[in-house]
Amino acid sequence: MLFPTPVLTADDKRVLSEVDSMRGELRHQLQGAPVKRTGDLRRFLTADAISASNSIEGFKISTVDVEDLMAGERDVDVSEENRNETLAYERMMTYIQTLHDVDDFAYGKGMLNAMHWMLQGHRHAARKPAGQWRRGPAYVTDARDPSIAAYTAPAAAEVPGLMAELIDWLNGEDGVHPLVRAAMAHLHLVSIHPWADGNGRMSRSLQTLMIAREGVLAPEFSSIEAWLGRPGNTWEYYQVLGRRGSEYRPNQDVGEWIRFNLTAYHQQAQTVHARFVRSGRVWDALSEFAIGGGLDERLVTALHDVAMSGRVRRTRYEQNEALSVQQAQRDLRDLVRRAILVPVGRTRARFYVAGPEFPEPALEIAGTPTTLTDPYGA
Repeated sequence: MLFPTPVLTADDKRVLSEVDSMRGELRHQLQGAPVKRTGDLRRFLTADAISASNSIEGFKISTVDVEDLMAGERDVDVSEENRNETLAYERMMTYIQTLHDVDDFAYGKGMLNAMHWMLQGHRHAARKPAGQWRRGPAYVTDARDPSIAAYTAPAAAEVPGLMAELIDWLNGEDGVHPLVRAAMAHLHLVSIHPWADGNGRMSRSLQTLMIAREGVLAPEFSSIEAWLGRPGNTWEYYQVLGRRGSEYRPNQDVGEWIRFNLTAYHQQAQTVHARFVRSGRVWDALSEFAIGGGLDERLVTALHDVAMSGRVRRTRYEQNEALSVQQAQRDLRDLVRRAILVPVGRTRARFYVAGPEFPEPALEIAGTPTTLTDPYGA
């Protein structure tokens, strides 16, 4: 038995309508924006989702470090464990992104277990097998006292039947809004807890996949993982999940879970739109600076990375502008010579940050924080 999808309240319907409107408007704006600008935003959002979802599970790595790892940088100052977790999650997210427009797509046991192997294959062990249902009990322990089980998942013998029911539900049609269905899928999967490890990230990834399959926005813009990864939201995420009870009790009202997710959708849409607008304003300010200083227009890409992410590496700049190694090195050396950038580190590990001649208006725009509104007015 799965949790019944709750009936939406009038406030829920209003918030959902606002989310639909914001996502539709963002889609329109993205379609009219230059590819370079949207590409930068796509990379950032993917990296931010990976960083946030891993941080919920205790793997701490910054978004800019994830961006560098995604670009193929080897000399990023992160632990081997965090590197492995990041690259594994990136592989799975890349797979999810490729599935968003597959015509003959269907959810299945094999697909979910394959996704789990991408995520956990590097940790495969007899006690915690990757890519297959767990063989023993599963507990979510209390953060303050690991000897106490905050949640006990269904017995291992019940998992195949519950997952078969979930897969049937995923492939069915019930007329429920896709965003609500995606939130329910997250709750179903994390509550069944079918694998020995990685259930939280798998549940958040399934939600992302379902939103991406909706087709309103590209997969990179469809995740709420970055929102869930903010400390206060992570705490509330666990609180809301905790209030479902200490055992699997699907015959209960989970309206609170839906309201929590609708808030996440709403505020993530606000955040992405604000990032899009801020990024465009920074780009315009840097373009004006480049023209005034007689700089090649391609250098705006490197300067934009510095303003928005705090630094740029030669590899990323080279890839973004399709340059040779030598050309990218010459460009960055020229920016250093002009004191627009300052190098940090040596040889392969080197990156560049803003120097004394970096345009201050661009940094001010990039550093202006966004104020989010609570869609429920709390």
